[in-house]
Amino acid sequence: MTRKQLEEVCVIGAGQMGSGIAQVCATSGYRVKLFDVNQTQLEKAKSGIYKSCEKLLDKGKLSLASFTSLKENLYFETKISELKNADIVIEAIVEDEAKKKEIFFELNKVVKETGIFASNTSSISIARLAEASRRPSQFIGLHFMNPVPLMRLVEVVTTLGTNAQTLEISKEFVTSLHKEITLSKNYPGFVVNRILMPMINEAFFALQDGLSSKEDIDKAMKLGTNQPMGPFELADFIGLDTCLSIMKVLYEGTSDSKYRPSLLLQEYVENGYLGRKVGQGVYSYS
Repeated sequence: MTRKQLEEVCVIGAGQMGSGIAQVCATSGYRVKLFDVNQTQLEKAKSGIYKSCEKLLDKGKLSLASFTSLKENLYFETKISELKNADIVIEAIVEDEAKKKEIFFELNKVVKETGIFASNTSSISIARLAEASRRPSQFIGLHFMNPVPLMRLVEVVTTLGTNAQTLEISKEFVTSLHKEITLSKNYPGFVVNRILMPMINEAFFALQDGLSSKEDIDKAMKLGTNQPMGPFELADFIGLDTCLSIMKVLYEGTSDSKYRPSLLLQEYVENGYLGRKVGQGVYSYS
């Protein structure tokens, strides 16, 4: 199978990331099936995707032709059997290794033998997921950034088992979505999160130690390093549970104490402070 033969893209998980990936693929001319077992979540995803496209259209960042392409090419599915003809499947469910392995095990029973499997995981071992899929040579990591329609980068992560054809097809596929590529080996956190998450974690250590206020830490990093968001603002945007999950993967995967999660970060997450902000004893989550 070559890039030119890629026609149907299936995205697993209709959350924020899955919806964004489906949107970008459909506006790029692919036939896309967005799969979720929850019909209500699919309806929410459809509404969100259309609103996103309308905003981009108003801002001149999306053409009318691309929006029309999306309306014609995007389908919403609750039956996994409908994914049998997928040329490439991109998993974008919760950052839970067991759940990801389970869905890939099931997908392998349904999707045609030539189909490529990809995971959007931000930190979990691609090799372990590939093994669970039963098709390691056709497995790859495609880590899109959030929000997918706006962020240009996709980290492409390979394992020792990923064959050359899967890599080349995946690279051409990502390029066709008007995204830039960086290549990474299968190491905890890959490139972006190996560098980004320890910075966010260190901001929590600084707050925990009483070094400065949340507001001044964010201000210092924004104005002192020319970042568009401070670490706490960014952590709120990502979701603190996701930040903690990635830090745990880094720490457990490397056994290096420099990746140990801040106790304050753990406290925010473990006490279930959903829907609120850092510094108020609570934080935002989506």
